[in-house]
Amino acid sequence: MLYSAYFRRQLEKLPLLPVDSDAMQILHQASQFKQRILELIARAERRIYLVALYLQDDEAGREIMQALYDAKQARPQLDIKVFVDFHRAQRGLIGKGAQSGNHEMYQEFATRYPSCDIPFYGVPVKRREWLGVLHLKGFLFDNTLLYSGASLNNVYLQQLERYRFDRYHQLQNADLADSFARFILRHFVNDTAVPRLDKPVIPGIGQIKAEQRRFLRRLQAGRYEFEESVIGPRQFGVTPLVGLGKRGNRLNRTVRDLIRSAEREIFICTPYFNPPRVLSRDIDGLLKRKVKVTIVVGDKTANDFYIPPSEPFKTVGALPYLYEINLRRFASRYQHFIENGQLNIMLWQHEQHSYHLKGIFVDDQLSLLTGSNLNPRAWALDLENGMLLRDPHRLLCDRFQAEKENILQHTHRLTHFSELEQLQDYPDAVKRLLTRIQRFKAHILLKQIL
Repeated sequence: MLYSAYFRRQLEKLPLLPVDSDAMQILHQASQFKQRILELIARAERRIYLVALYLQDDEAGREIMQALYDAKQARPQLDIKVFVDFHRAQRGLIGKGAQSGNHEMYQEFATRYPSCDIPFYGVPVKRREWLGVLHLKGFLFDNTLLYSGASLNNVYLQQLERYRFDRYHQLQNADLADSFARFILRHFVNDTAVPRLDKPVIPGIGQIKAEQRRFLRRLQAGRYEFEESVIGPRQFGVTPLVGLGKRGNRLNRTVRDLIRSAEREIFICTPYFNPPRVLSRDIDGLLKRKVKVTIVVGDKTANDFYIPPSEPFKTVGALPYLYEINLRRFASRYQHFIENGQLNIMLWQHEQHSYHLKGIFVDDQLSLLTGSNLNPRAWALDLENGMLLRDPHRLLCDRFQAEKENILQHTHRLTHFSELEQLQDYPDAVKRLLTRIQRFKAHILLKQIL
């Protein structure tokens, strides 16, 4: 109790913004998320800032693009800006062969609507994509913040049959929206390191090498700025956080403090089971302190990169199996806690759909909304953000309980680690590749960048 109380006090020292309890809404489906984006675009009068890893050139992406340009034509005073990762926007989908980048769609729309100036910024967090990307999240419409770990494409928005399951939260608060807007405008706009992707000529990363280096240093020191206050009787507190790199990362520090503050139970969502070593130690500490731990993770077949054995194998298709190996090793180590009910590993699987949830719930009072996958890449390489929610009056309990029930709807509990497949059970192509990876110790490096 004293141990968890110390970290609870550390969290209480963080500045916060009070938000009225009725100003937050939780959506439960990808289709609802897409519909809400379109509704908010149509209603916005002052500003629309979209920040995502990517806005894809597909049916859903083009529908969002058209909605943005329609809004700009109808209300020319609207300040519309879109921010995506510099590298991701200029390549096709992994494992899908030769494809043009999404930047060509941005340029196409800019040419089609020359009187509508909507800038699409490419944010180069690192010089190479594998070294780190823009994983910041947040869609801003006037004073409404729509927050999700999702990017914008057919699967995340359930444009067709398949969906990629995520979390979706809408918060209505002017101070919170302004804080997000200030960070975006200060760091991403009018910086020579952040070129526009809707223009015909985009500088190569080598041409902005020095600018990108300075940009990276500024990002590492960045934070959300706001005037802190106290929570009223019908309010909860929100602390927006941003982090990049291992050192001085406020988001990472808060994640650890949040986990170690748990007294009774913790509920963790992550799409890819590959926690940093420090988080593995923190979870070990929770189990030793008899805290009930629930981890909701995607089955390997619910991974973005899973390739059914009936289809031609590509190298990227080995990733879901690497994550399953990690999970099996973890479950084997803590089998005793699985058997006594203290550790619940819930595997999400729903037909052909995929799973992308991330976040933490602690003791019915604390919650983290984040785009971070809680893996070594998020911990050290990518630019991530999140929001710590403090609910001392338990005003959000029913909403979060409904969200957890929705998350668990398509899960089953792992009762023994042997229920997970191992190397000898995998398709031959996967087995050969993973054997080579392990022989050359490449899995050690891969764990740090995946």
